[in-house]
Amino acid sequence: MLVRGLHGLQHLGLNLTGLVSGLYAVLIAAAMKLGPGPQTRWCLAGIALLAGLAWLGCLRRARTIAELATSRIASAAQGYVELLGRSNSDKELLIYTPLGGIACIWYRYRLYSKDNAKREWRQIDSGTSSATFDISDPTGVCTVDPDHAEVVGAEVRTSYPGNDKLVEECLFGGSTIYVLGDFSTLGGASSALSAREDVSALLSHWKQDRADLHQRFDLDRNGTVDLEEWELARQLATRTVERQHRDIRQQPGVHLLRAPEDGRLFLISALSPQALRNHFLRWSVFHLAMMTAATAGWFYLA
Repeated sequence: MLVRGLHGLQHLGLNLTGLVSGLYAVLIAAAMKLGPGPQTRWCLAGIALLAGLAWLGCLRRARTIAELATSRIASAAQGYVELLGRSNSDKELLIYTPLGGIACIWYRYRLYSKDNAKREWRQIDSGTSSATFDISDPTGVCTVDPDHAEVVGAEVRTSYPGNDKLVEECLFGGSTIYVLGDFSTLGGASSALSAREDVSALLSHWKQDRADLHQRFDLDRNGTVDLEEWELARQLATRTVERQHRDIRQQPGVHLLRAPEDGRLFLISALSPQALRNHFLRWSVFHLAMMTAATAGWFYLA
């Protein structure tokens, strides 16, 4: 349960590397302040547990990236896929970071203020963009909804406006973007259409204009639409709906990639699949070393 909880933190849109590193720093600082004793052992146990979960999480990410083959947008299967495409560089479609004004397709920022009493930076504001953006390959275009994504490899820019510190992470238009998530095609050949429901809706619509209904289907002009005439109306409605469905399915569909509903990894990165896999493997080694050191320290104090 704890492992799944850590794996699911990307759905909060958090920078997991920064989060885990921050927790390490807090626990290590607490252990150093407390000195040898039972409370320090609890801090070391916490570090070991956190490092173990982070180690498993990084291995899981590296394995998922390695096992999935990169799909082409036009032929990608509906469901969990890996795509690699170039982001849209159209200036009219770019967004801007709210404080630095940097043109990009995605951003995350943190604003810090200097605490003169403690001589350290204190975070006072943060935010992450949620605007969709497009990536394309030689076969087609896919819209990416970045909400709840774990973003890795974004370019980091640090500035110092006034007495504050601004850290902005950005993905830029025209760059190659890796995405791993739930792929679906809306409309086109994949349209979910019900002939029975649409025929029923069309007949109900015709019934609302009784004068037109009798003009079209009361063939013997006796003032009523009998069963045989109503059957002709139903057949016409069926042919009309079939033609409409045919036209809808011949239209190009819209490809969309977003966070999987089942909690699986949703990754967006400016790194290539191989570089991203190596990134997680390096971090897995670091977390394993932290777990080993914390465990050894726990036994030493015992």
